[in-house]
Amino acid sequence: MASKSESGHDITPLTADERETLAAGLTPEERRVMLDHGTERPFCGGLLDNKEDGVYACRLCGLPLFRSQAKFESGTGWPSFFSPFDPDHIATIRDVSHGMIRTEIRCRRCDAHLGHVFPDGPRPSGLRYCMNSAALAFVPALPPGQR
Repeated sequence: MASKSESGHDITPLTADERETLAAGLTPEERRVMLDHGTERPFCGGLLDNKEDGVYACRLCGLPLFRSQAKFESGTGWPSFFSPFDPDHIATIRDVSHGMIRTEIRCRRCDAHLGHVFPDGPRPSGLRYCMNSAALAFVPALPPGQR
């Protein structure tokens, strides 16, 4: 059954076959991060220093996850955001790996691992969504005359 987010995007979970078809186009590093719940090394991701206006989407299924206006410099080495594009677009999972308790973030539609969220971000949310660049695709905003 089809499901829509508050912002109008299709968040119907992908079938295993749909997910595997999309995953066929991933690099080994993207697969390691998104499908095997890995983490890229800090300060190495291609989107860390991106300052362009646009939307950060799930690299696997294209679901919009974060707006550039919510991005901030956290000093941690990973792209960080204080709020999601739409809360319906992310799922949170309790993660007790590596000897600590964290909250894992996954894409609501394709279940890809994106990163973690921590309660030490800036206002207004106080949250820091710490994401792997390998799990995100940046979609630049259209120039004013082309919108």
